[in-house]
Amino acid sequence: MDRSLTLWRRALAEALAAFALVFAGCGAIVADARYHGALGSVGVSLVFGLVIMVMVYATGHLSGAHINPSVTLAFTLTRHFPAREAAAYIAGQVAGAIAGALALLAVWTDKPAHLGATVPTVGVGSAFVYEAVLTAFLMFVIMAVATDTRAVGGAAAIAIGGTIGLDALFGGAVTGASMNPARSLGPALVAGEWHDLWLYIAAPIAGAALGALAYQLVRGEPVSDGSARSPSG
Repeated sequence: MDRSLTLWRRALAEALAAFALVFAGCGAIVADARYHGALGSVGVSLVFGLVIMVMVYATGHLSGAHINPSVTLAFTLTRHFPAREAAAYIAGQVAGAIAGALALLAVWTDKPAHLGATVPTVGVGSAFVYEAVLTAFLMFVIMAVATDTRAVGGAAAIAIGGTIGLDALFGGAVTGASMNPARSLGPALVAGEWHDLWLYIAAPIAGAALGALAYQLVRGEPVSDGSARSPSG
């Protein structure tokens, strides 16, 4: 992360990355629904993993490439990110996600697949557990590559994108594998699909905190009072 950049520029980088996540990832869901499974669950999962990977490479050195309010909050909780900057990052992420959904609406005015909005196919309790665990996996990996100098930082984007794709492969059919409140909020707001939206906000936040604290427990080092390094190194 480039700490010399002003906060608004770093927040803008977060917004652009979140826009790409929603436009590409949710766009894949929309295209798959419109063209009768042309991508399939594996293809959609691959798109989500790839867009995160390329956005980490593209913005990691600028903003740290959180791209996710639950990641920002988990970094803040573990003192790897200044609390005074968290609100700006989260505002950027949410704004970017909403803009991505609006761009999809401009193309798909009939809102196929609710523009990629996440809706659980299991009970609320089960969906909460899935989303929390999926996000905990993701945050555990992010903590490893972004805060521990012993990890191979150069491959961080691949590790994070791979985790997103893996989580989507086995969790997508259950909950949509959001792991990201902004990613769920954008399409929900634009498509008007509010079904169980609260769990896509609460569960990722809880899961990210759990994953971050779990890594802090096993890493064998005291909590740093500095900022997390960029996932891209």
